[in-house]
Amino acid sequence: MNPQDPLAALHPLREPLAIGWWPPAAGWWVLLLLTLSILAVIGHLLWRRYQRNAYRRHALRQLDALRSLHVHSGDDRHYVEALNALLKSVALRAYPAAQIASRHGEPWRTFLNAHLPLAEQFTADFDNAAYLSVTPTINASQLHRSARYWIQHHKVIS
Repeated sequence: MNPQDPLAALHPLREPLAIGWWPPAAGWWVLLLLTLSILAVIGHLLWRRYQRNAYRRHALRQLDALRSLHVHSGDDRHYVEALNALLKSVALRAYPAAQIASRHGEPWRTFLNAHLPLAEQFTADFDNAAYLSVTPTINASQLHRSARYWIQHHKVIS
């Protein structure tokens, strides 16, 4: 060490304390509030959607119960009548009653088929089976698939 050098007598430089992460700056608080608000709105919208679609879940459970009853009983006529009644009740929940209540036969089938892809559409046997005294041979699995698809995918008029 050189006695002539005054800088040699200085202590080493002190490092400043590291900047802590808490409390965050005001911008982070705003970002947190904005994020929480967006999540609350999304959660609320999802909850409302879930509640609005409760009738669909209930109808699908009824449809499965009808199908299992049909498998055990083999009564095609009762199955078609119950299926038609179920579809009508779902449609009355989703559409204005004036538009749905009076439909039957071909206009009713046409209404249902408007919301179905070609492979899933109801055939003419469906609207005839509910009104004939002798039930024609039906394809119950196709009716079940068509009804399930319609219940799950029909568009609701608000």
